[in-house]
Amino acid sequence: MSTPHNSAVLGQIAETVLLPGDPLRAKFIAENFLDDVEQFNAVRNMFGFTGTYNGKKVSVMGTGMGCPSIGIYSYELIHTYGVKNLIRVGSCGAYDPNLKLYDIILAIGASTDSNYAAQYALPGIYSATASWELLSKAKKAADENNIHTVVGNIVTSDVFYHDDTDSWKKWAKMGCLAAEMETYALYCNANRAGVNALTVLTVSDSIANHTETTAEQREKGFKDMMKIALELA
Repeated sequence: MSTPHNSAVLGQIAETVLLPGDPLRAKFIAENFLDDVEQFNAVRNMFGFTGTYNGKKVSVMGTGMGCPSIGIYSYELIHTYGVKNLIRVGSCGAYDPNLKLYDIILAIGASTDSNYAAQYALPGIYSATASWELLSKAKKAADENNIHTVVGNIVTSDVFYHDDTDSWKKWAKMGCLAAEMETYALYCNANRAGVNALTVLTVSDSIANHTETTAEQREKGFKDMMKIALELA
């Protein structure tokens, strides 16, 4: 069985899937961290691969940018292909001035300016949170490998180029560590379906400190994040 966005057949995708936004990062992860790799998707150039890590079957697939895109791919992975553990591995812009480039965030929850949860017709504002099972395992894996991590709330935004260039400061005052564009939808889909999801982020730039990495560094320089995520497989 395939979908309009994924040409995989049942059985090709592992129960645990790593989800970078950039499909080229998915390709890089497959080629550099997995063994016995098989490509299962290239529809719309949203590359997906399955291989093994320490003998365990694991998949990796790009999601694109924003809640609508990851919303489609994660929904199909869960409901069509039976994925049980969805681990977003991505980059973020730090709001907290204490965060440095390449610091790693484990996102316990995601605040948002997105309207993604409106589909559920809830009688209030939904707090999208990570799976404690994955979060606790990720923190343990990081500590055992002497990798410093920060656990906290992040912001999933629909807007990259915000008209109000100081709007981030209001989120920062509420203790939000950083911004990205996908986690809220991922957590909503996973929580609604009763499966596990976790976002692991590497700080690629600091909005607070006006520092940033290059595109090549973002693609290839996040090895500690990958070590944590792959341990969850």
